[in-house]
Amino acid sequence: MMLPLQFGLTGLAATAAGFLLTVLLFVVGFAATLLVGKAVFVPGVDRALASRGLEEAVRSLTSSVANAVVWVAAVAIGFTIAGYGAFLSAFAVFGGAIALAIGFAAQDLLGNFVAGVFILKDKPFEVGDWIEWNGNAGRVEDIDLRVSRVRTFDNERVTVPNGDLANNAVTNPVAYETLRQKFVFGIGYEDDIAEATDIIVEKAEAHEGILDDPAPSVRVVELGDSAVGLQSRWWIDEPDRGDFVRVRSEYVTDVKEAFDDAGIDMPYVHRQLTGSVEVVESVADDE
Repeated sequence: MMLPLQFGLTGLAATAAGFLLTVLLFVVGFAATLLVGKAVFVPGVDRALASRGLEEAVRSLTSSVANAVVWVAAVAIGFTIAGYGAFLSAFAVFGGAIALAIGFAAQDLLGNFVAGVFILKDKPFEVGDWIEWNGNAGRVEDIDLRVSRVRTFDNERVTVPNGDLANNAVTNPVAYETLRQKFVFGIGYEDDIAEATDIIVEKAEAHEGILDDPAPSVRVVELGDSAVGLQSRWWIDEPDRGDFVRVRSEYVTDVKEAFDDAGIDMPYVHRQLTGSVEVVESVADDE
């Protein structure tokens, strides 16, 4: 009776020893991979991103992804060393299917997320810039990984998906140190173009907000139904939305007043309706 019991205890001990060895191998592989990843891989990725001068948000995101990769790799290597490679393969296939389904369901979200990374990396605009897109305009208040927040000039906040800003044309009028402005002044056909041109240039040169270099210029751009169009072009320094509107308004006002003093007409289209109305009277026949 003692012999079967001894064999049973021996088998149980062997099973326990095998289980402990499997656990030990998994722990060793997992811990070694995790330590190496945390000590070498993650800091290396962060240093590489820092050397390229990327934004802190991009670096933080990439570091988080690198940490996730290290944890997944540690689990995978631990299972492989422990002898569960087949289980790991089946789990990888299942996980891939789940990831594919999630990707299809959240493709817009992921697209905005990726667009946010490229916006932070390429810097087509920065916080504080005045931008225009799809007929909208405002000042950028915040750039997140999924959306950007813009305050309009009516003091409204617009939350814009980053995909809209990354996949469409965005105008950044304050990207450079100077900005050119244009305005078309209409004068009568009987007025002197040279005299009007001199007035337009003189008022531009006299305005303190308009640069002398590049110098203001005037071109005839259209012959309309009732006016000759003279387009004035001038430059302002360190452009801002407030300066843009203020300088334009003051300059146009100065030219208008100078035209009035010089007797230069700024005509507008006159429309006159002519014709007659014919009244027809008829008497119904008595039945």
